[in-house]
Amino acid sequence: MESMSQSPAPSLARVPLFVLLAIGPEERHGYAIMAEVARITDGAVKLGPGAVYTTIKRLLDDGLIEESDDRPDPDLDDQRRRYYRLTVLGQAAAAANVRQLESLVNAARPWALRAQG
Repeated sequence: MESMSQSPAPSLARVPLFVLLAIGPEERHGYAIMAEVARITDGAVKLGPGAVYTTIKRLLDDGLIEESDDRPDPDLDDQRRRYYRLTVLGQAAAAANVRQLESLVNAARPWALRAQG
């Protein structure tokens, strides 16, 4: 029996990759995604609402994330917030892109991180 072949995970642009990595294994709303991107990049990347919500819409359309029906404690949460989680395809895309970046960093490490003298 032949196994069905899946298309390879897409190579993602910078902002969509940051959003996927910020969501990670959690469920996050837009503001939490912005805060997590800033945290995981040590403040080097600060995404505004326009960039985040435009990217969320595209990732939803591409099937890389989905809206979650689960809500945290209603007494601690604003019901207007929408929470997002990675789909299986989104997890695969994030993993494939991390592997690509890891390969790139490993190739450059011998010379790119040498002290300038």
